[in-house]
Amino acid sequence: MTRPVVGIIGNQYLINDQYPAHAGGAMNSEAVSGVSGCMPLLIPADPRFVSVKELVERCDGFLLTGGRPNVHPEEYGEAATDAHGAFDRARDAIVLPLVRACVESGQPFLGICRGFQEVNVAMGGSLYPEIRDLPGRDNHRMPPDGTLEEKFALRHRVTFAKGGVFHRLMGADSVMTNTLHGQGIKRAGQRIVIEGHAPDGTPEATYVADAPGFSLSVQWHPEWDAANDPVSRPLFTAFGDAVRAWANGREPMPVLKSA
Repeated sequence: MTRPVVGIIGNQYLINDQYPAHAGGAMNSEAVSGVSGCMPLLIPADPRFVSVKELVERCDGFLLTGGRPNVHPEEYGEAATDAHGAFDRARDAIVLPLVRACVESGQPFLGICRGFQEVNVAMGGSLYPEIRDLPGRDNHRMPPDGTLEEKFALRHRVTFAKGGVFHRLMGADSVMTNTLHGQGIKRAGQRIVIEGHAPDGTPEATYVADAPGFSLSVQWHPEWDAANDPVSRPLFTAFGDAVRAWANGREPMPVLKSA
């Protein structure tokens, strides 16, 4: 059988500081193919090359990946500062309207790290430029040194709302996750339901209320070792089920409602 297609949002990079490329982490493709059971397709997230209309017609679901550039603060009505870091306005121009289109239709998407933040901004929310600068907050950034295993190691617990979507999906009210982000939710967007928090109060897991389809997002990186990690595997499995449902009839699979 032909596998359904998951569009993986790519990021812009310079190879050897001079050759422009669109790239995506191999672990994203591994998770989509090996756990979700779908065909990964890397998307050059730039309106010069693709449109939202084309993407929703050609893909069955979307993985909104992490990335070093941040959502430009103008997208949520704030001025850019040095603390906001680098930006990718081309990705903003594709992904923010893509999220809104998927929320409307029920086409499934899974947001990861920057993708988690994009979903919040797309729904009218805002972001803190640097979580570690806030009183009482921890440093959620990726460790600067060490192996990939050390950088993606489990570092803090995420606690879910009891009886909620993530609690039921994971079969636990708290889990251990990695953490590799600098920014985080400041103001939740309209219909954004925050169901998971880090110990310092940082939002870590959300979905879109009353969205007809799968709309889960997480601030950590579940694509790391997704086939073996007990937290990542159910997330990518549920996402794959939703993508297959969409591919089989262009009908949304509703996200689990809170009990």
